[in-house]
Amino acid sequence: MANNVDVFWSFRSPYSYLITPDLLRLREDYGVTVSLRPVLPIALRAKAAVFDAKDKKRPQYIVMDSFRRAKFLGLPMAWPKPDPVIQNMKTFEVPDEQPHIWRLSTLGVEAERRGRGIDFAFHVAALLWGRTEDWHEGNHLAKAAAKAGLDLAEMETALGQYDAKAEIAKNHELLEQAGHWGVPTMVFNGEPFFGQDRIDTLRWRLDEAGLRHSSAE
Repeated sequence: MANNVDVFWSFRSPYSYLITPDLLRLREDYGVTVSLRPVLPIALRAKAAVFDAKDKKRPQYIVMDSFRRAKFLGLPMAWPKPDPVIQNMKTFEVPDEQPHIWRLSTLGVEAERRGRGIDFAFHVAALLWGRTEDWHEGNHLAKAAAKAGLDLAEMETALGQYDAKAEIAKNHELLEQAGHWGVPTMVFNGEPFFGQDRIDTLRWRLDEAGLRHSSAE
C-alpha cells in the first residue's frame, strides 16, 4: 500500500521506545497508516549467538547510547523492571520460557488488529521504559491500554481465539524480506529504514511521495 508504513518493533528495544513518539507525529503529518509489526527481540530470534559473552562492547554501547539519546530527546528512561526478556546478562543466555515478552508482543498483535497498534506501543513503551517498576503487576498494563483506547481484558480474551504467535513469526519473515533484521525498522513501498535516527530520512521519502499534509508544512 502506497500510503502505509510498516514498523517492525520490539517491546524490549530501547530504540523502539525512543522512536514511537516520532511515529505518532508521522501519522499526523502524512496521509499514511502506521502499522505495528511486533517482533521478538533479536536476543530470542538469534538466542545467545547474538552477543559474545567475552566481548560486551556492543550491549554496553547500546545501553549508553540509548540513554544518551533519551536525554537528548527529553524522554524519561530506565531499563524496565522486570526486563521483558529473562536473560543472564553475564552469559547472554536466554531460557525458552519468556512470559513477559510473549504477552507484550501478542497484545501488540491484537492492538494492531483493533487499529490501535502504534497507540498501544506508545503507551506501553512509556510504561516499561518510563521508570514504572513492576509494570507487569496490578493495573499498569490495563491503564496503558486504556490510554490507547483499548480494553486489556477484551484483548486478552481475543488472544485465545487465534494464533498471535504465528502472526509474530510472519512479521519475522516480512522483516527479513524487507532486507533487514533489526528494530525499529520502518518499511515504505518496500524500502527499509532502520533505526531511531532514520525517521528524518523516512520523512524525506514521504515528502518525495507527496504525502505531507498541507497543515504540516
